[in-house]
Amino acid sequence: MASADPNRAFMKDVKRIIIKVGTAVITRNDGRLALGRIGALCEQVKDLNSQGYEVIMVTSGAVGVGRQRLRYRKLVNSSFADLQKPQNELDGKACAAVGQSGLMALYDMLFTQLDVSSSQLLVTDSDFDNSNFRERLCETVESLLELRVIPIFNENDAVSTRKAPYEDSSGIFWDNDSLAGLLALELKADLLVLLSDVDGLYSGPPSEPSSKIIHTYIKEIHYQEITFGDKSRVGRGGMTAKVQAASLASGGGIPVVITSGFDSQSIVKVLQGEKIGTLFHKNASLWEPSKDASVHEMAVAARDCSRRLQNLSSEERKKILFDVADALEANEDLIRSENEADIAAAQEAGYETSLVSRLTLKPGKIASLAKSIRTLANMEDPINEILKRTEVADGLVLEKTSSPLGVLLIVFESRPDALVQIASLAIRSGNGLLLKGGKEAMRSNTILHKVITNAIPGNVGEKLIGLVTTRDEIADLLKLDDVIDLVIPRGSNKLVSQIKASTKIPVLGHADGVCHVYIDKSADMDMAKRIVLDAKIDYPAACNAMETLLVHKDLAKTPELDDILLALKTAGVNIYSGPVAHKVLGYPKADSFHLEYSSLACTVEFVDDVQSAIDHIHRYGSAHTDCVVTTDDKVAESFLRQVDSAAVFYNASTRFSDGARFGLGAEVGISTGRIHARGPVGVEGLLTTRWILRGKGQVVNGDKDVAYTHKTLPLQSGFSKKPVNQHGFIRLQAKK
Repeated sequence: MASADPNRAFMKDVKRIIIKVGTAVITRNDGRLALGRIGALCEQVKDLNSQGYEVIMVTSGAVGVGRQRLRYRKLVNSSFADLQKPQNELDGKACAAVGQSGLMALYDMLFTQLDVSSSQLLVTDSDFDNSNFRERLCETVESLLELRVIPIFNENDAVSTRKAPYEDSSGIFWDNDSLAGLLALELKADLLVLLSDVDGLYSGPPSEPSSKIIHTYIKEIHYQEITFGDKSRVGRGGMTAKVQAASLASGGGIPVVITSGFDSQSIVKVLQGEKIGTLFHKNASLWEPSKDASVHEMAVAARDCSRRLQNLSSEERKKILFDVADALEANEDLIRSENEADIAAAQEAGYETSLVSRLTLKPGKIASLAKSIRTLANMEDPINEILKRTEVADGLVLEKTSSPLGVLLIVFESRPDALVQIASLAIRSGNGLLLKGGKEAMRSNTILHKVITNAIPGNVGEKLIGLVTTRDEIADLLKLDDVIDLVIPRGSNKLVSQIKASTKIPVLGHADGVCHVYIDKSADMDMAKRIVLDAKIDYPAACNAMETLLVHKDLAKTPELDDILLALKTAGVNIYSGPVAHKVLGYPKADSFHLEYSSLACTVEFVDDVQSAIDHIHRYGSAHTDCVVTTDDKVAESFLRQVDSAAVFYNASTRFSDGARFGLGAEVGISTGRIHARGPVGVEGLLTTRWILRGKGQVVNGDKDVAYTHKTLPLQSGFSKKPVNQHGFIRLQAKK
C-alpha cells in the first residue's frame, strides 16, 4: 500500500468526480478491447456510485475500436489480389462512427450486470460555442446524477467540424483529455482523474531508468525539467495532452490526479488520499517542497560516498571504525540523554513494556557497542579478496573477487543500538547506507547518526550514511531500484511483508521467527530444562526466541517434563497447547502452530518421534532457527540433516542464532531466504563478487587462436603482496 499524502487530505471532501479513461487503458497492445481492465473500472465506478459519489466518465477508444472492426471487415471482404495492393489508412470519422456504438454497448452491458444505469453523451467542439447548449448540458447531467445514472461523455469524432479530429489540436477542446478538463470546470467537479497507461507524470520518458515519478506537479519547478516521450500508442494525446488538460482544470480550482488505469483499485486509492500518480493543484506551489528528488539525491550521494570508501586502503577504512567507536564513547552522556527522552515519550504514549525495553540503551551498552565496533575493525578486511584464480588461456588470468553490494536500505523498529551495528557493518563492507528507524526512537537515532557521520572523513563524505525521518520517504525509496541494491527490514511480520510487497529491490530478511525446540525421548532433561528456559525467557521478543516446544510422546506426564513446564509458568510464561497436548496437559489450545508470540508465551505439542518433529517444523515453522535436545547421535544427525532452516542446533539454545554470537562482529538482520545470504547476516552477507580478467592483448576472433586451459591457479596477485587470510583468500591492494 502507498503511503498517505498529507497534501491530499482534501480528498475526504470530494463528492463529484470526473474519470477520463484513455484509449491505451481500454485496449490491449493488439488493439482489441481490454475487457478485464474495463470490467475492473466499471466495478470501481459502481462501488463509488453506491457510496454516494457523483461519477462522470469521459472515455476515449471509439476510433480505436472502430478501426479494429473495420480492418477486420475489410480483410474479410478483400480478395487475395486486393491485399497485394497498397492499403489506404481508414477514415477516422468512419472509425469513430463504427466504434462509438460498440464501445457504449460494452459499457452498458457491464454496468447492467452491476445493476447500474449509464448514459451516452456525444459532444463536439463547436457545441460549446453555444451558451444555451452549455446550460442544457449541465441540467441534463444534474438530472442523470440525481437518478444515480453514470453519464459517459465522448467527443463525437464522426461529425466533428475539424478535418482530422484525431490530429487537429485547435478549438475549445481538441481531444478527450481536454474535454475532461473542460467538463470538470463546466460541471463544477471536485476532482478530475486522468487514467493513463503509466503510473503518473515522470521527469522523463517512463522507460528511461533515470526518470522519476513526480507526485505533486509544480509548474515553476517541473515545467522546464520534464522531457516527454512518444505520444500514446493508440490515442491522440499521450502525456503532453494530459498535462495540458490537468493544468487547465487545476488552474480553475479543480484538483487533478494522473494515475495508472492498469491498477484495478487506482481510483479508490486516489480517493483515500494515497500517494499515487501525479497531483495537480492550484496551491501546490505554496506547499512544502516535494521530497521526491531529495530521497533520490540521498541514495545517489550514499552510492558516490561508498565508491570513495572502497577506494581507501584497508587501514584507512579500519581507522574510520576506530574513530566511530571513540566518538560513541566520547558522546555517551549526550546519547543517553536523548535516549531517556525517547523512553519517557514512549512510556507516556503507553507503549508496551517489551517495546520500551528494546528502545532502552542500558548502562554499559555504549561501551559494549564501541567494543564490538573495534572487534569488527580488527577482523580481516572483506573487500577485494581474491576468492579464486583461473588461467583461462596462456597469459589470460581470471580472478573472482569480493565486492560491496552498493547501497543498502535498512528499515528497523525500536532498537537504536541496531543503527550502530548496521552502520559499522556498512563501513566495514564498503557499502553506502540509508537508515529508517522507528518513530519511537527518533531522538536516539538522530544523535547516533550525527555522532557516527561526524566521524567519517571528508574524503569519503558524511552522506555515506543517510537517515530517513518520515514514512513517506520510505515509499519513495522503495521505488529506487536503479540506485538501492538491497533492502533489509528488521521488525515485525507486518513490516517485512509490507516492504516485500512494495518494491522491486531485492529484500533480505524474514517475516516470522517461529523457532522450535524438540526434546527427544533420549534427552538429558536437566540440559533440556536449561535450553528451553533460556530459549524462551532470555529475550522473549527476539526473533530467535522459542515459540513452540515439541516433546516426544513418551515424555508425556513424566516428572521431568512437568518440572520444565512448571519452571516456564513460574517465569511468567503463558503456555498454550496443540490438540494432543491439550488432551494430556489441559492447557488452552493455541490459535495456530504458525504463531510468533514475541512475548512470554509458547505452544507445547507432543510428537511421535524425531521425524514427526521434523515434519511439524517444515509445516508450521518459518525456517529461522530450530533445535533438538537429545543424547542419541542418530536422532541428532537426522534432525540436523533434514530440518530445512537457516540455523539448526543440537543441544544448544536457539538464542545463539545471532551475528555477534556467531563471531560475525555484528549483524544487519537474519535471513530465512535461500538467495544470497541465509541466517545471521554479517559483513560477508553484504558482499557480492566481481570478475577481473588480466590479459596481454588476447582477442576471441571466433576462438580460432585461443587454446583454453581453464587451470586453477594459486591465490597470488600481481598487486602488492599481502598474506593469505584465515579464509585462505588473499587481498587485492593497489600500491600507493
